[in-house]
Amino acid sequence: MPLSERENSVLAGIRDWESILYSYEPNDLEKVYDKALERSFSMLPEEVQLQVFSSLDSWLFHLHALIQGSQLQMDAKERILTAGRIFHSDIESIEDLKTLNIDQLQYIAQQQIARHRLYSFAQGGIAGTGSSLMLGADIPAMAVINLRAVQLIAMTYGFEVNTPYEMMSSLKVFHAATLPPRMRGSAWEELMLELRDQKEFYFYEGKEELTDVTWIEQPMKQLFKAMAIFFFRKKSIQGIPFISMAIGAGANYQLTRNVTDFAHKYYQMRYLHKKE
Repeated sequence: MPLSERENSVLAGIRDWESILYSYEPNDLEKVYDKALERSFSMLPEEVQLQVFSSLDSWLFHLHALIQGSQLQMDAKERILTAGRIFHSDIESIEDLKTLNIDQLQYIAQQQIARHRLYSFAQGGIAGTGSSLMLGADIPAMAVINLRAVQLIAMTYGFEVNTPYEMMSSLKVFHAATLPPRMRGSAWEELMLELRDQKEFYFYEGKEELTDVTWIEQPMKQLFKAMAIFFFRKKSIQGIPFISMAIGAGANYQLTRNVTDFAHKYYQMRYLHKKE
């Protein structure tokens, strides 16, 4: 069925966002850093590289399954359904949310997005206090917050993440959103090609490997953030390390902002693609 005027307006907004994504030009510093990182990893034996990335993939798969099956996520799913019933009282399942219009779904999704950005900001502030325990827990906590946000945005648009295809899609969205800006355009294009070529949306038919040397930049950024927090943790005002807390909160908020923006655009596109 043809898209409504409002849906076409949302689609045009996504196209504008895509143009910005595709037109991003890395600066000289990014190019040098990229080459240095690739050169450093190329010095490792190929077997070691494969083992590292295989372990990272396995960790992400298990973390995704753990979040998806948790009681916390079940409660959040029920809250999404309850929010959907405000607009349509006969909504019983995640699939039924697709009967809502784009503005109603955006309203529910924005609630999830705002909540997880706040979680991320708070987590960064706590890590920014310089506590060894909090700094050590920061990377796993950020992975949980952002994977959970992607899952909830998917559910808001009517896509249950417990099928092989939807599980793999949500992981690929998380992976693409955490890539460096210069690489997000090609990752988005790959997601769109998979969406157009996929004939059946239960079993996943594409490439299952997620992480590679390009994705390592994100964990490296988290380590640099931890080093900055460690350096500034003693520079406090009345006993409160405001500088290190601001570094942690700002970096974590920006990461979750990138992830939720990317995921929201992807699942809006999925919703519109299905309507067409």
